Amino acid sequence: MIISRFSLYLIIITTVIGLLSSTSKSIRFELESGHTKCIAEDIKSNSMTVGKYSIVNPHDGQPLPESHKLTVRVTSSYGNSYHYSERVESGQFAFTAAEAGDYMACFWAADHKPTVTLTIDFDWKSGVAAKDWTNVAKKGSIDVMELELKKMYDTVISIQEEMNYLRQREEEMQDLNISTNVKMAWMSFLSIAVCLSVAGLQVWHLKAFFQKKKLI
Repeated sequence: MIISRFSLYLIIITTVIGLLSSTSKSIRFELESGHTKCIAEDIKSNSMTVGKYSIVNPHDGQPLPESHKLTVRVTSSYGNSYHYSERVESGQFAFTAAEAGDYMACFWAADHKPTVTLTIDFDWKSGVAAKDWTNVAKKGSIDVMELELKKMYDTVISIQEEMNYLRQREEEMQDLNISTNVKMAWMSFLSIAVCLSVAGLQVWHLKAFFQKKKLI
């Protein structure tokens, strides 16, 4: 019975770790000089988010060429700027989202002749994945099992908040659909009324014209 419970704990912890890793976005991409690439992340309000970016050195052991510079800006869906760095080789950002929606991290490589291609490593974490669990373990003096259970608890809370957020977004979309349908119904009614009015005016005009010509 003890072994089965321990196995169950291991399965739960493995699932939690997998879920935690799925909430982070770590990518490597290429960017030509003079071009811009933007990456979006949907973040809910009051969620912590951290990001790190760096240019991969094409020649290990040597300094990066002067042409390998980035300008990075992170903005919310409302256009508010949360991070800006100009002509850097690497950097990081961390903030708590004040508004829900899509956040954009845009990378721009300065124009250069001849054209060069930059390889960029970008790691973006939000929610539970953005928490520094190493410091949590050090401050709390807790063992591995307790740490994993704390991760699991925070993940469950995060899932609950995410479900509430998705439910709220769904309600907003339903309200938008209802509002759009009502507006379309009124527009249809107005269009029919205008068409009938124009048709009535045409009939009245033709009738008056034929009477004037004594055709009817």
